[in-house]
Amino acid sequence: MTYATLATQIDDGILTLTLNRPEQMNSFTVEMAHELVDCYQGASANDAIKAIVVTGAGKAFCAGMDLTRPGNVLGLNEDLAPTMQDMENRLDDPEIINGVRDTGGMISLAVFECTKPVIGAINGAAVGIGATMTLPMDVRLASDKARIGFVFGRIGIVPEACSSWFLPRIVGISQALEWVYCADILEPEEALRGGLIKAIVPHDELLAEAHKLAYRMTRNRSPVATALMRQMMYRNSAQPDPLVAHQVDSLAMFYTSIGDGKEGVRSFLEKRKPDFKGRVSTDMPPFYPWW
Repeated sequence: MTYATLATQIDDGILTLTLNRPEQMNSFTVEMAHELVDCYQGASANDAIKAIVVTGAGKAFCAGMDLTRPGNVLGLNEDLAPTMQDMENRLDDPEIINGVRDTGGMISLAVFECTKPVIGAINGAAVGIGATMTLPMDVRLASDKARIGFVFGRIGIVPEACSSWFLPRIVGISQALEWVYCADILEPEEALRGGLIKAIVPHDELLAEAHKLAYRMTRNRSPVATALMRQMMYRNSAQPDPLVAHQVDSLAMFYTSIGDGKEGVRSFLEKRKPDFKGRVSTDMPPFYPWW
């Protein structure tokens, strides 16, 4: 995978995805948005990738949208007057995709649909889209040099990247509203207290800790079961009734038990490491995707 705004490296099954505009503090562009979507979608389909670690080059994770571009800095078409009906019926129309849809949201949806665990390694400033793009990630670790800000209110706009769905689920609605109303730059200690990040890590140890966690999540694990777990947790937790989870869980348990589950039971009884053969690209159960 070769990109203009990203750097990628696969090592022992872990894709390290680096936002790579260090001279601009990895500020966000429409080009970066499209490249991130492509990278996440490619990683989902690549059986050589077991997990993804996302970080930034240089001092920043992502300092937000690049506000220096001419015209509408978000890349939106101001000649349009979009309606909710357009968003419901024309979501994939090129005019809506290129002129109306929030590029950060398209990234969040690509992460949401990803079949691999995703870990954010926030190495420095993560502001605006730099903060919201981390919300669909499964775990966020922060360097002791990280600073996180949902600063949209300072420039008269609203949080994007599906953050009104993700942020309250992570930290609770009261904390989410306080952070977006106040638009403060959060020290990592406050982000930890609020439940946004898992841990604060010494700066020089951040990537190593993120990779260590990625290995724990994926070593001797069935890729098919892991992909199902990720989608089940995100999608079932948003359903209005646990019956939906029961329906999905039942099918997922049935098909994993006759797939990699057989090898898992054998390896347990034989006191050895499992050798799972299932592949996300070819061996997802027939009911997938169920949504």
